[in-house]
Amino acid sequence: MAISTRLLKEFYSHKKMDPLFIIEKFYTPGTKSYQILVEHSQIVTEKSLEIAKTLTHLTPDFNFIKKAAMLHDIGIYLTRADSIGCNGEVPYICHGYLGRMLLDEQGLPPEYGLVCERHTGAGITKENIISNGLPLPQRDMVPISLEEKIVCVADKYHSKNQKNADKKITTIQIIKELERINKDHAKRFSVWAQEFKL
Repeated sequence: MAISTRLLKEFYSHKKMDPLFIIEKFYTPGTKSYQILVEHSQIVTEKSLEIAKTLTHLTPDFNFIKKAAMLHDIGIYLTRADSIGCNGEVPYICHGYLGRMLLDEQGLPPEYGLVCERHTGAGITKENIISNGLPLPQRDMVPISLEEKIVCVADKYHSKNQKNADKKITTIQIIKELERINKDHAKRFSVWAQEFKL
């Protein structure tokens, strides 16, 4: 029996939005990088949904959060990060905007790529990029939407580094770590953590 064009389109559009289907276009199941990425992304997804459930009065998009949180780190394989099985060419800080490029190339709605680009640190400003000579496009990469902020915050509570993956990370530890990187990162994260009652 022939399958209708409409059914085929529905099948492929559903697959196109399945995070594991997308991840497996770039990562081989069973490899270290795949295992670390998927485990971390699942933990971040759970934390993101946990945060979103406390913010129902702000009407977060739960379906979007589920998928975006699973895909937020998809660009890591393009970076140099041996400890997590990534053997790319560029510094790890580039994984956010490279993830955005990957998802844009897959034809996903742009909101998914923006979560990738804006989750690093507590967002990175254009001024921060220029003043520190960071190897990033010179534009603001700071979370704007509620969903972007939720995934960005949730991401900080779990480390992909296997030495720290099982350690419980507190809000105070995250703020102290961000202060070492940049005081503005720490301030932004503190505001969101307070808003999200973390």
